[in-house]
Amino acid sequence: MTTADVEVRSHGNTVEILLTGEIDLSNSDVVKEKVFASIDNHLLAVTIDLAGLSYIDSAGLRILFALAERLRLLQTTCTVIAPPGTPTRRVLEMSGMAAVAQVEP
Repeated sequence: MTTADVEVRSHGNTVEILLTGEIDLSNSDVVKEKVFASIDNHLLAVTIDLAGLSYIDSAGLRILFALAERLRLLQTTCTVIAPPGTPTRRVLEMSGMAAVAQVEP
């Protein structure tokens, strides 16, 4: 089983979620539970930092797209950080993540 860590940093009405390790089908349910548990209805902005993520598959992408949709419904800004040139950034670009969330270096 692959491992992923989810660290949540609350800053008033914003949340920063740091994902590290690898996200795939074997751990995506646990990651999704931790990520969604950190979101409440009163947030103004959520940042998902993927700089420490070494691998993400379609199960991990489903988490990000589901989160972006939930935040859209809550009218909460969603920013995804993925450094240029990384495999994670390439996957985000190919998946069309920029259409549902702000993707930054």
